[in-house]
Amino acid sequence: MAPTDPDFRAVDHLLAALQRESPEFGAPIPDIADTQRQQLAMLGPLYREWNAKINVISRKDLDAFFTRHVLHSLAMARVLRPESGSRILDVGTGGGFPGIPLAILFPDADFTLCDSIGKKIKVVDAVSNAIGLQNVQGVWGRAESLTDRPPFDFIVSRAVTRMPAFLDWVRPLVHDTHRHGVANGVFYLKGGDLAEELAPVQEPITVWSLANVLEDPFFETKQLLHVALA
Repeated sequence: MAPTDPDFRAVDHLLAALQRESPEFGAPIPDIADTQRQQLAMLGPLYREWNAKINVISRKDLDAFFTRHVLHSLAMARVLRPESGSRILDVGTGGGFPGIPLAILFPDADFTLCDSIGKKIKVVDAVSNAIGLQNVQGVWGRAESLTDRPPFDFIVSRAVTRMPAFLDWVRPLVHDTHRHGVANGVFYLKGGDLAEELAPVQEPITVWSLANVLEDPFFETKQLLHVALA
């Protein structure tokens, strides 16, 4: 199934939003190639098809798929710029977010997408193969089981659990030497008032409001957190 004109328009709209200047939230994302634009647009028909078989996205969210899943995921790219060969782990990826959109944007980084529900990893693998991603590996399992793998530069996720518990899961997985402008650690998308939740966290935390760049009402309370673990 090929992308429709609305799919391409949605992609162009989200790219334009992420390329706005805003001193309060990182830097505009880099320009992308036509191949990457095509891959992003293909996510529309692929997730519509797979969601009819395996419910990985709510119907309400599917109707706003590019805003609530692709744009939300790519907001990380305002501050996350992985070097070639970087290792990135997406914990609790669900159907592939934020990992798959980020893997499209950063084809020279290696992405591992894990989830404890096998049917969701089936969707991750199918979508990755369909759009020709060579830098994504789906893993059926919990993050805590990945301690036998080489360490990761960054952990990414979307509101899997409360931050203190999440950090307990992933601390052993983060490389202790960093080579980026931002410290190795966690990039985490979450909404609401996080003051109480973050109070126990001892590591340095940076918080950006997505509403500084993304004007859709969906992002009004959405935030991106970076927790430095190295």
